[in-house]
Amino acid sequence: MHNPTATKPSKAGPSGTSNKGLAKGQLGLLAIIVIGISTIAPAYVLTSTLGLTVAEIGVHLPAIFIVGFIPMFLVALGYKELNADSPDSGTSFTWVTKAFGPVIGWMGGWGLLAANIIVLSNLAGVAVDFFYLFLAQLTGQPGIADLAANKPLNILTCLVFMGLAVWVSCRGIRTTKSVQCVLVGFQLLVLGWYIVQAFSKIAAGSASGMAFQWSWFNPFGIESFSAFAAGLSLSIFAFWGWDVCLTVSEEATNGRRVSGLAATVTATVILVIYLLGSIASLMFAGVGDTGIGLNNPENSENVFTSIAAPVMGPFAILLSLAVLSSCGASLQSTFVSPARTLLAMGYYKALPQKLAKVNPRFNSPVNATVLAGIISAAFYTMMRILSENVLNDTIQALGLMICFYYGITAFACVWYFRDSLFNSVRNFLYRLCAPLLGGIGLTVVFLQTAIDSWEPAFGSGSELFGVGLVFVIGIGILAAGAIVMAVFYRRNPGFFRGETLDKSTGSLVVPE
Repeated sequence: MHNPTATKPSKAGPSGTSNKGLAKGQLGLLAIIVIGISTIAPAYVLTSTLGLTVAEIGVHLPAIFIVGFIPMFLVALGYKELNADSPDSGTSFTWVTKAFGPVIGWMGGWGLLAANIIVLSNLAGVAVDFFYLFLAQLTGQPGIADLAANKPLNILTCLVFMGLAVWVSCRGIRTTKSVQCVLVGFQLLVLGWYIVQAFSKIAAGSASGMAFQWSWFNPFGIESFSAFAAGLSLSIFAFWGWDVCLTVSEEATNGRRVSGLAATVTATVILVIYLLGSIASLMFAGVGDTGIGLNNPENSENVFTSIAAPVMGPFAILLSLAVLSSCGASLQSTFVSPARTLLAMGYYKALPQKLAKVNPRFNSPVNATVLAGIISAAFYTMMRILSENVLNDTIQALGLMICFYYGITAFACVWYFRDSLFNSVRNFLYRLCAPLLGGIGLTVVFLQTAIDSWEPAFGSGSELFGVGLVFVIGIGILAAGAIVMAVFYRRNPGFFRGETLDKSTGSLVVPE
């Protein structure tokens, strides 16, 4: 292992983790898996990506989910190795800094923050849609669902949801765990009900979709590489969020082992849910562009709005409530990653040290959580005003962010453990092959998506000065990160000189 002896004083906790003030030993394996599933939000992902993915790759949903799972699982194995060596709430920021130095490490942290900020705004947007849909179904007044299209009301409702999520997150990981167990349990129960009910109606011959075909699992049946890359980008987004399992390693029981195991289990469970959900939806609704067809552009952002009633009948309201629950749960649990990344960046003096302040009552990074909420709310407000198809554009741009920081972290794993890669077969597979192949796969998707998204036709068709809005959001945010880093390079030179987190040492270093 690349782990030379530390040469500077270290503030480490008893388990070898940095002592940032977070609550120790609060989460076991099951609790971390629940938080991981909550962050991924399978009900929200299925309703918001099935239509978009079908528009890109047609009936090959199962194939693209499996192909998207492979690089994510390989990268997760690399994360598991890094976490076992250096469990830290900063995850990508901390590990990439130790491997490649402070500049690349800071950008890795920025990529993680940007991805979370984007998805927080997206989660809140879907929550608003399903909140008013749920009220319409509950009261029997269909017109209430149209309130989501009222921009001022939409934005105001979104801000209320974000405020509630920030409040729960500020109360610490104990409250987060309690809330998530209830919401995730309900979400999975209703999703299971939807899948069983769909297959039951298909078996009874009361569905107008498609007969099952093994060709759906063939990724080579996709018509072009650009379509494949676009579908894969959406698939990668669908699995994104398992790394929160590593983010809470400092708050876990035996975080070095349990957090990495939870990440791999979470990704596998999600794959099973997606395969069953996508096959059931294809067979029940088909890929037509009218009615409940998955390729109907009127339903592409939220396919369950049209499928729920035909599948579940009078219980369709439960599916709407499950998606609302999924968005709410993920909106709250997703704050864990950006808040703790900001905490780590403040702790190692890469950002203002006020962000490293932890509330002594709840052991929660309140300042970092509130800042993440403010930025997310501002981003959603701006995007809702700029684009009529904000959910579509932000999901497409999110794929760029995910590929960027997951890819960098995967390569960081290989470089950090470079001295031990060939010491054993296990090291060769887990520290070299898995993260290297996963990182290369994500890099290819990133480059292809960036090239394709330059054209306004990519995504919703929205543009800014003739450039596709997806490209503007994704690449523009990365460029903005470089500018922000330059500002803090001048204000916080110690971090960039390697004085607060030294890449040459195997321990986490903060000078006294």
